[in-house]
This record gives sequence, C-alpha cells and structure tokens, in this order.
Amino acid sequence: MASSILGYSWPSSPGQYFIGSFNLRIEESDPGGIVPLLDVPTTSSHHNHNIPVPPPLPAVPSRTNYYKKLTECTCVPKETRDTWDKLFKEGYGADVNVITEDIAVIWAHSNVLSIASPVLKSMLQRSKVKNGIKYIKIPGLPYASVYAFIRFLYSSCYEEDEMKKRVLHMLVLSHSFSIPSLKRVCVHILEQGWLTTENIVDVLQLAKNCDAPRLCFICIRMIVKNFKHISKTDGWKVMKHVNPALEQELLELVVEADSRRRERLNKIEDRKLYLQLYEAMEALLHICQDGCRTIGPSDKVLKGSQVACIFPACKGIETLVRHFSTCKTRVPGGCVQCKRMWQLLELHSRMCNDPQFCKVPLCRHFKEKLEQQTKKDEARWKLLVSKVMAVKIAQGPFSTRSRLS
Repeated sequence: MASSILGYSWPSSPGQYFIGSFNLRIEESDPGGIVPLLDVPTTSSHHNHNIPVPPPLPAVPSRTNYYKKLTECTCVPKETRDTWDKLFKEGYGADVNVITEDIAVIWAHSNVLSIASPVLKSMLQRSKVKNGIKYIKIPGLPYASVYAFIRFLYSSCYEEDEMKKRVLHMLVLSHSFSIPSLKRVCVHILEQGWLTTENIVDVLQLAKNCDAPRLCFICIRMIVKNFKHISKTDGWKVMKHVNPALEQELLELVVEADSRRRERLNKIEDRKLYLQLYEAMEALLHICQDGCRTIGPSDKVLKGSQVACIFPACKGIETLVRHFSTCKTRVPGGCVQCKRMWQLLELHSRMCNDPQFCKVPLCRHFKEKLEQQTKKDEARWKLLVSKVMAVKIAQGPFSTRSRLS
C-alpha cells in the first residue's frame, strides 16, 4: 500500500522545513541500526501505571456443580423415591413380564410403565395376556441394561457405576421409549470424561440416531478440535464406508472452523498493526508538541535522557526522525526508513483536524497534496484512517494522551 500511495516525488524544500522544525540532541547510548517503527513493543510498565485495577469477575459455577444443584432441588422426598424403588425390586402386585434378549424376565406394573412411556403403553395395549399377566419383549439388549432402565422408570434411581458402564444402552432405550429425563442423564454422563478420541465417532453416530443435539454438538466440537488424530482411528475409517455423508459433513465443518480460526488470527494481527500506528501517531504528536528526552520542537527545552517516556512508540519515532534528518536520499521509494516517515506524516495529516496550527511538520503540505491522488489511493487511505480511528475510539480514556490531559 505504501509504495503505491506514496509513489510521487517530493521537492527538497519540505525536507528542509522538516529538519528545521526539530531540536535534536545527540545521544551516545543505543548506537545500533534503525529500529523499524512497527517493531516497538505495544505495552509498557509506565503505560499501565495509572490504570485502576479492575474488580474481580463474578464466580461462575461449574457445569458439575450446577448439575448437582439441579438434582438436589427436587420436590420428591427421598422416602418416596425409596418406596417406588422398593415396589419395583419386590414386584408387589406386578402384572407385566418384560422379556430381555437373553430370555430373562423382569416383573413390572403395567400402570407405571404406561404412565412413564407412551411407547410402552402402546406395546402393553397390543401385548398378549396369559393368566392375567402381560408379556412384552425388549430385544437387542442384555438383562442388566433393561433392568436398570425399568428401575429408572419407577424412581429415577440408578447406580452410578452401572450407569457409566451401560450409558450407551441407556441412551438407546431412552430414545426408543421416549424418556427425556433418562436421555439428559446419559448425555451428562457422556460429557464427564467418557468421550475419547477412539470412541467419539461412534458416539456421534449414535447421538444422531438418538436425536441428542447437545451430544452431537459436543462430539462435533471434539472431532473438529482433534481432527488430525481422530481421522486416523478405526471408528473414522468404518464411518467413511458406512456413512460417507457424515464424513463429508464433518470435513466441511473442519474446513469452516479452520477458516474462522485463520480469520480470527488475521483480525488480531490487523488490530495489533492499527494499534501500533495509533501509538505512532500519539508519539509523533507528543514529540512535535511537547518534546521528549532528546528530541522536540526547536522552541522547547529538552527533558534529557534520564526521564522515561510513557509513550510506547516514542523511541521508534525518534529513530525515524533522526534517520530522516540525515538521510541523503530522503525521497519516497528511495529509502525504506524515509518511506515510513513519509507515510506516518501523511497519515497524521489525514487524521489532523487543525492543520493551520498543527506543529507536526508538513501537515498542511500533505493536506494540499490530497487533490493530486487517484480515487483508488484515496480510498485506501480513508480505509486506513478509519481503522486507526476505530482503535483510538476503543482506547477512550485509557489512551496515553488522555491520561496526560
């Protein structure tokens, strides 16, 4: 942008005016080369000296604590739950035989099953009755899983270790028989460290089949975050052949997430650049109006090198000014350091609202030259000025000059 915008040449008179505007004191320390302007640090211990310490953030309860509070705030007394649990275990007055895959039988009550699940109610209405006992079958799952499921329908009670061991079976049962409360318990258990890179693909497919959107979201987020490792697992290889549509969906999400990450990083880098330019504008105005340690207006008394400057970019601007005053080329395009100085002076001129009384050299001169630029160059400069001004507005009362005023 700089080479195209500042491609025109300038007469020697503005350079002579620039040199005469400053009082330069030779400083023996730091005899190194020219420091690039945008390489100066953007933070300083002096810069944050007067900023008050913000209040602490409010404590955010963890997901686990929130879940515990949610389960503790129940209106059902423990004695009542124990009574229902006892009714199931003892089978008093039971009129239903639930037959599992391994031909085991679980006694239950038709009224309880019908109220707990509309699917079980429909099954019971169509079931065979023999000697006053109804028979229904839940195939595909072992006795222990079906037993834990029926017990949950009575009292919402379960053994934590058993639930963790059979959580996938319970998730399938909760979806098949429409038990939302059990599905929430299963999803919560799966969130708490149960998911791994080896089983995440299988769990995602199960979550989609069981209509568990929250679990799907958690699985997809984990796959996108650890895609490089998960794409090499056996679960991913099987899923490619069994469900290629899901593979395509995940690949698109990975690409989209990577694009968002790159865009976010680019915005962060752009903001850093605009912040450095804003700090450079502040430092340039500080040097030209107030003067600093070893450089300042010709009518100002210099403060001396022992005084620390609170402007982060001051040293970089001073280095550029010293180089610009002694450079033999000093034309745009002929010297990189001088080109930066021309750009900073023009940027200040475009941001300055009072060029008639501005003490920054060549400010009014650049204002007069604006009519000679093309519309394309003018649009580029306006965009740059708007970005830097946005940073200035964002800084607000925390900017260096605002704290000094």
